[in-house]
Amino acid sequence: QGQFVESGGDLVQPGGSLSLSCAASGFAVDSVAMGWFRQVPGKGREGVSCISTSGKTTKYADSVKGRFAMSSDNAKNTATLQMNSLKPEDTAIYYCAAGRFDIDFGWRRKAAYDFWGQGTQVTVSS
Repeated sequence: QGQFVESGGDLVQPGGSLSLSCAASGFAVDSVAMGWFRQVPGKGREGVSCISTSGKTTKYADSVKGRFAMSSDNAKNTATLQMNSLKPEDTAIYYCAAGRFDIDFGWRRKAAYDFWGQGTQVTVSS
């Protein structure tokens, strides 16, 4: 059974940066596609980014392209989301997820992911 420990959520001012980390156990991050989703109260969970099993391909939501960067570290068995130029609308609970699928086909589909983390709160406010 796969599990995650997410960390890095915090309160940050607009324009600031945060790095979210997702430490996996029970499986190797290079055996699955890893994704980050976010959710605000009253809205559905939306895909933010995804990285392939090889770590060579990444996908991003249009709202975060050029500001966020996702990476994976096989030695540490972690996935990281580096978030720069943060905006108030980035405020949400961020969830790490993993699944065995081709990210070129439907990486935003929540049903494609088998394991989910508990979430970490990111608040962007002055």
